[in-house]
Amino acid sequence: MNVLWEQLQGRRVCAAVSGGRDSVCLLHVLLSHAEEYGMQVTALTCEHGIRGAASQNDLAFTKELCRAWGVPLSVFSADVPALAKASHCGLEEAGRNFRYACFARVVAEGKADVVATAHHKDDAAETVLFRLARGTSSAGLGVFPPRAGVVRPLAEATRAEIDGYIAEHGLSFCEDETNADERFARNCLRRTVLPALERAVPGAAEHLTAYAARAAEDDAFLRALAKDKLFVRDGAVCVPVSLPAPLFSRACLLALARCGVTRDYTGKHLAEIARLKAQQGGRRASLPCGVEAVREGDAIAFVRPAKADGGTLPFALGAFSMGEYAGMVGENAVSGALVADLDAFPAGCVIRTRQEGDAFTSFCGCRKTLKKFMTDRKIPARVGHSLPVVACGSEVLAVFSQEIADAVKVTDKTVRKGYLSLTRLTTEV
Repeated sequence: MNVLWEQLQGRRVCAAVSGGRDSVCLLHVLLSHAEEYGMQVTALTCEHGIRGAASQNDLAFTKELCRAWGVPLSVFSADVPALAKASHCGLEEAGRNFRYACFARVVAEGKADVVATAHHKDDAAETVLFRLARGTSSAGLGVFPPRAGVVRPLAEATRAEIDGYIAEHGLSFCEDETNADERFARNCLRRTVLPALERAVPGAAEHLTAYAARAAEDDAFLRALAKDKLFVRDGAVCVPVSLPAPLFSRACLLALARCGVTRDYTGKHLAEIARLKAQQGGRRASLPCGVEAVREGDAIAFVRPAKADGGTLPFALGAFSMGEYAGMVGENAVSGALVADLDAFPAGCVIRTRQEGDAFTSFCGCRKTLKKFMTDRKIPARVGHSLPVVACGSEVLAVFSQEIADAVKVTDKTVRKGYLSLTRLTTEV
């Protein structure tokens, strides 16, 4: 069986063991060659809180296996369904994030130099076929990208070689009962589609993974060009709509990644983003993990919509925070601040966000709805809804970072000047 020993020579290796055949094979191979390659071998297992008693049985098997083989074992547990719900991601994505967080923790705590996973060549072919069937672009074909602290010693081994090794050494393992259920797409690909494809086209799995490697090289070149076209505006990462299709699609994927979405998007999501190129400003597309793509002027902005807190604060001297902003009303000059006549603000003014019916008479004396004012200023709706304003009833007297109303502007009769400043608290994506 082909094992990539150069990844492991002289290192402290922690094997990720689930109790299944692939990971049991990996652990046995590592232990069998530990002395030859100067390795110190430990193990970890991740319990996802998904399969109830069956999952607990697998955990018990893994504990007993490591005890019998004299392997120190680290156990991690989590309620992955709850994590998926909280992060607005799919169950598979949440489980993957949990596992890799555990891997990183083992390395960070100095328990191992690397974590070894049991991914093999057939896993790669299955993942390539699955993603192609879901409509991915070439950007989605880098199925097992390099990760700091993670190695894949069996990446060049086939499932048949692993099965042969298991049989040769008489190894026991757990069989996940859901692996036989072909209602799950991956199981159907593994048990039916790929074997049929191999019979029709011998070497199909090998060809799929080779194609993915070539596509990844092409994609890396185009992604570098696309990355240079991204820009940040009002806290959102933006993609110019003028980009040619190959760069536009990759720039959108990079923007999604900047928002934390690296998986679980489909060709349908990308098509919805592309349709925004021909639509008016303000139109949006809903994407995985709560991210939205919004057409704003000459670009598509990728954002996580902020929740409106709907709160109000009394207008007074001092600092305040509201949503994603921190502000200040002071009597000392501040660079970039709005300047107003403090005594011109009527009693009962509050600081809040925009409301329906708000009206604004700007510094130049032009009166319009606040919505129209923000539209004329080309302030994106997502920004306009969260900007703090000073208002008395529905009369807006100042829009922080934008303009003060005619009624509170500084005149030759002004006694106290006030400086209204604003800072965005959220980190730009």
